[in-house]
Amino acid sequence: MSPASDKLVVLLTKGIDSELSSVALTIANGGITSGLKVFLFLTSTAIDLVRIKGQQMTHVSPLDPLAKLIEDFQARGGVIWACPPCVKARGYEADDLLDGVVIAGASVMHEEIKAGAATLSF
Repeated sequence: MSPASDKLVVLLTKGIDSELSSVALTIANGGITSGLKVFLFLTSTAIDLVRIKGQQMTHVSPLDPLAKLIEDFQARGGVIWACPPCVKARGYEADDLLDGVVIAGASVMHEEIKAGAATLSF
């Protein structure tokens, strides 16, 4: 991470069937706690994490339930982007996703990376 950067982009490809989704959200929330502006870019099966009620299907103990992790992330200013082709491939539309989720292409993520954001991938 560049010394001047206070941003983190987390690329998430794992969905409700993987404990890595809970790990990624825990780390993303930790980034906010440490003062970073955190963005999630969801692709592939990670889209199901923001499908209404989809995130309620996973709880990896001892971590917080996935629904709570996502709710906390958004409430604390975290930004969630959903890959348009991945949303479309699942037959979802904006109304199928949690409030506040932005359907946006990879260019939004690339802009933050070009501006110095650190990156993590799950």
